[in-house]
Amino acid sequence: MRNTFGHIFRLTSFGESHGDAIGGVVDGMPAGVEIDLDFIQAELNRRRPGQSRVSTSRDESDRVELLSGIFEGKSTGCPIGFIVRNENQHSADYDALRDLFRPSHADFTYQRKYGLRDHRGGGRSSARVTIARVVAGALAKLVLRRLGITIQAYTSQVGDIVLDSDYKLFDFTLTETNPLRCPDPEKARQMEDLITKIKAEGDSVGGAISCVIKGCPVGIGEPEFDKLHARLGYAMLGINAAKGFEIGDGFSSAFQRGSAANDLFDEGFTTKTNHCGGVQGGISNGQDIFFRVAFKPVATILQPQQTVDIQGNTTTMQVHGRHDPCVVPRAVPIVEAMAAMVVLDQILLQKTVKL
Repeated sequence: MRNTFGHIFRLTSFGESHGDAIGGVVDGMPAGVEIDLDFIQAELNRRRPGQSRVSTSRDESDRVELLSGIFEGKSTGCPIGFIVRNENQHSADYDALRDLFRPSHADFTYQRKYGLRDHRGGGRSSARVTIARVVAGALAKLVLRRLGITIQAYTSQVGDIVLDSDYKLFDFTLTETNPLRCPDPEKARQMEDLITKIKAEGDSVGGAISCVIKGCPVGIGEPEFDKLHARLGYAMLGINAAKGFEIGDGFSSAFQRGSAANDLFDEGFTTKTNHCGGVQGGISNGQDIFFRVAFKPVATILQPQQTVDIQGNTTTMQVHGRHDPCVVPRAVPIVEAMAAMVVLDQILLQKTVKL
């Protein structure tokens, strides 16, 4: 099982949903960076459960403990170890699932691949393990902040409710003012009403997150197997429930002609448009990097479903417990974290920017 992400800036994570803790080791953190623990905790708080009526009721404080790699408030360049202890597991809620495979979960594939699985909340396949990504991403953001690079993700779709306006028209200061993390307050209200309705029906709903990276210098990324947008896609599709990735105009490019899709140069090496999403030939071109990630509906729903047991016998199951009816709002900081790790890792590889 591969549990490490990145080339130079690397995260190795560990832990399970109902184990003692989630944790990780970050290697490659530049030395001398001031470690803002309050900022790291604030990033975790954005991901933590129990935030609102549209998220799971699991009550976790998600307090991070930094164990190494920091001296007098600054990074030493040595590995930074950390843990976040699990405090509110209800493992008994999953006893009935020991011998059943939940539809569209990793239960069946884990069992076939490893010969055993942790049925309590999905074990290692649980979205709770993304805690480690958020901590590592917060550390990466502290470095990117010094370079003038910012990353802003937001909920741009829940079900059939879509923000189809240019992201430049949004006031991103409004993103964290509502539980949906949507910069359009009216759309956020509609999304919250939809999720509340679907949750009451014991069902779930999918959606999408858009992300804007500003200040990324020209020249980040490789022209062949490590294209910047390919690394971003790899990172995003590794997030639980992520099913689609597009950058710039993405799939709508298939409907366009080159005369409409090309980003014509303006004075000063800028472009008049940004259909490519800030990446050309796999390399950043200095414009905003803009991409979108699609998330499927949460697989755990509170309705009866047909499934099979470990012997392959057909049966009906109905799960109980605490689950998100829509993963999107809590995935916003995870998308930002993965983007931050990719960008910093590529900058460290390229060495085009002096830290």
